[in-house]
Amino acid sequence: MTTGAVNPRRADTRRNHERILATAAKSLACSGEVSFNAIAKQAEVGVGTVYRHFPTPEALILAVYRREVRQLVEIVPSLLEKYSPEQAFRVWTTDHLAHYMMTKRGLADALRAAGASRGELPAGAYQDMVRAVSTLLQANVEAGTVRADLKPETILRGLGGLLYLDPKGEWRSDVASLLDLLWRGMGTDRPCP
Repeated sequence: MTTGAVNPRRADTRRNHERILATAAKSLACSGEVSFNAIAKQAEVGVGTVYRHFPTPEALILAVYRREVRQLVEIVPSLLEKYSPEQAFRVWTTDHLAHYMMTKRGLADALRAAGASRGELPAGAYQDMVRAVSTLLQANVEAGTVRADLKPETILRGLGGLLYLDPKGEWRSDVASLLDLLWRGMGTDRPCP
């Protein structure tokens, strides 16, 4: 008879897996490099643990990419429950998308190499991002804060400027400035073309 309790060893394995991914994401955002020794040290696990979870740097890079996209998509409903639609869009962009874009900038070359060595990058990431933006846009259309003629793909292109954020600089104020600019263009006070 099972009690539903999680095997402590499995819970520890999941925690290690997540710590490794989080540490690798930070490393990629700052330096664009993956060093199993440095990641192990920062994640406070043995280097053998990193290799058990991710046998190659490519496997780790692709796992970071998948994790980042998954987190971006999964957070949208809870943000819309907690905040007004406009605030949810701003929080999503500042606290989630900006982090992803800074990580992705460091990840870009590594992703290309990982994708080339494994044949392709994970399919569907772009479509997942479009769905996340679409959900946020629809909530704002219903709230009357943005025009109904906006396409999520266009908004994503506009947010592409987040790739140029400096994680060591004043990136939050840069995100706020970009959001203010985009929001003025998205607003309902502009006539539809």
